[in-house]
Amino acid sequence: MMKKLVGICCLLLMLSLQTSCLNSTLDNSEVQLVTAAEMQSILELEDVQLIDVRSPKEHEEMHIVNSQNIDFKSPTFDEDISKLDKNKPVILYCNSGRSSAKCARKLEDAGFEKIYDLEGGLSKWKHSDKLNIKVKS
Repeated sequence: MMKKLVGICCLLLMLSLQTSCLNSTLDNSEVQLVTAAEMQSILELEDVQLIDVRSPKEHEEMHIVNSQNIDFKSPTFDEDISKLDKNKPVILYCNSGRSSAKCARKLEDAGFEKIYDLEGGLSKWKHSDKLNIKVKS
């Protein structure tokens, strides 16, 4: 029993050291997951590029007002994001949060300074009163 406890403690210590070293080697651009309320505050306080990374059809059906649609699965995706301002904050969203997380990594690699990702995507927040969502009628 004692050996297991010591083993678990050693494992946790190694993981925490590994994580802290990993964080210190990252450059200063870090993707921040944000809630709908936090996203709304950022939109009000900063000059932000709001990007919907879903397909044009999905964007047409429902999107956050004033968002720009750049389809993550489009063959022109890299070219499309190159037109964005790397010095201005970017907020990304998709339906579930998976595509926007992948997109955030691409933006990080491309040198974007401030990247926010809507936690859980539209599916989590579409009934929230925090977001101004336009639904096709």
